[in-house]
Amino acid sequence: MRLFSPWSFLLGVIALISYKVFSSLREKRRQNAEATHRGCGPCPILPKKDLLGITQFRESIRATRAERGPKYVVEKMDAMGKNVHTVQVRVLDYDLNVTRDPENARACFSSQSNDFDIGVHRTQSWKPLLGVGIFTSQGDAWKHSRALVRPQFTTQQISDLDLAERHTRDLSNKIIPGPDGWTETMQLQPLFYNFALDTVTEFLYGYSVHAQNPDARAALPTVRGMDEPNLLELGVNFDQGKRWIEERGAFYKWYWLISSKDFDHRCREIHKLVDWFVQCRLQGGEKAKDPVLADGKKKFILLNELAKETQNPLELRNESLSLLFAGRDTVGALLGWVFYFLARNERVFNKLRTLILEQLGPSTTSEITFAQLKACTYITHVINEVFRVAAVIPLNERVAVRDTTLPRGGGPDGSQPIFIPKGRQVLIATYAMQHRADIWGDDVEDFVPERWEGRKVGFEFIPFGAGPRSCLGQQFSHTETSYVIVRFCQRFDRIENMEEPGPIRLCHAIENRSGSGVQVRLHEAAK
Repeated sequence: MRLFSPWSFLLGVIALISYKVFSSLREKRRQNAEATHRGCGPCPILPKKDLLGITQFRESIRATRAERGPKYVVEKMDAMGKNVHTVQVRVLDYDLNVTRDPENARACFSSQSNDFDIGVHRTQSWKPLLGVGIFTSQGDAWKHSRALVRPQFTTQQISDLDLAERHTRDLSNKIIPGPDGWTETMQLQPLFYNFALDTVTEFLYGYSVHAQNPDARAALPTVRGMDEPNLLELGVNFDQGKRWIEERGAFYKWYWLISSKDFDHRCREIHKLVDWFVQCRLQGGEKAKDPVLADGKKKFILLNELAKETQNPLELRNESLSLLFAGRDTVGALLGWVFYFLARNERVFNKLRTLILEQLGPSTTSEITFAQLKACTYITHVINEVFRVAAVIPLNERVAVRDTTLPRGGGPDGSQPIFIPKGRQVLIATYAMQHRADIWGDDVEDFVPERWEGRKVGFEFIPFGAGPRSCLGQQFSHTETSYVIVRFCQRFDRIENMEEPGPIRLCHAIENRSGSGVQVRLHEAAK
């Protein structure tokens, strides 16, 4: 006997579709009434090429894979009109807003606003790799993570340059000039990512993975019940894991459709390594605490400080892994872009090198202090301009936790507020915001560090986010990058771009790195 006939099934499908349609219409009427009540204007809607916006969604995915995703956002918004800086987009069965308006960014990020947080779909997309930590938690759980991690990023901890010097030396040793002083054509980007990985793992765990120089690895302590981790594939596992996260994030509420055995494998291998570090600390007891260097200085290890607050191995893994994830990618990508642009802007390189030699001297073995780095303001101008032009984090997001508004984007001229219903995702297009000619000038596409002289910025320039969730490691990233810049300029007096002419390639997988790498040759200065 049949329990369900085909007709019963068909009627059930029709009933479900009808319910969804009527519910959607009822919610739309509610939103329109609420928008009117709050004095909001209509937000420009990005034209669809089909009923559900599938074509537009596919275009966005293809643009990202073609290494031009951030530019695609600029092009779509520019096509709506030069004064349109916030739009509403229909994707599959949901709406979202995209904004490049600094005032809307302020509303999303400001510490005075409790209307926005990261979305649950971001949490679920990232969770298989990063677990529940400072980047993926919300509400009270996030406040706990922040309180645990934030005290570790004091000026005293990030201003110790011994760490940067050791790993910059390993990096420099990979660059070997010929008899004429010139190197062969080199791909610098992998070296920068190795530098970042080596530096951050030692800062976090007390052990460098020595991706730059595997022969320098010291014997690792034995951890009961665990095999020694595989250090060789850590960088590859991170890169592949991030690409899966980026794909899952692009599908937003449908993230669960994107999964694979490869993603699971990358997550397991990364977890094995971090769990090994955590157990090394927990099993080491007093012997693992507060090591002292040969010169008598106390060696700061962030994991040791976290372990003074919690002995939960999963919590220690999640929080330290989040910092490893962010530190390695931000520093690696930023260094790559710095030398990408210096190789294409001889005037900037010559000016930068001259100022460094005047203020810090020509010797690559001279001591450099944190105060000296900060005093060389042109380094900061160069780094800021790199962040502006390349946008290491080209896109950020928040989700409305209740019905709220954004202050701009509605009405004929975009000056009225727009209504944002509870659960609506807002994408803050930082790359697009940093390429607005009305904010940055007609030379917006040019690399001009001098634009930062005397410039005070607000929410139009937020390379590390803003508000309570701003990146804790931004000063650490700036310091490590500045140190490498100084040592390179002391050693090399010329840098030449060796890449074939072509448009900039923006390889966006959470962070934004050069899709073509950093193909250069360098000339060593006479000693």
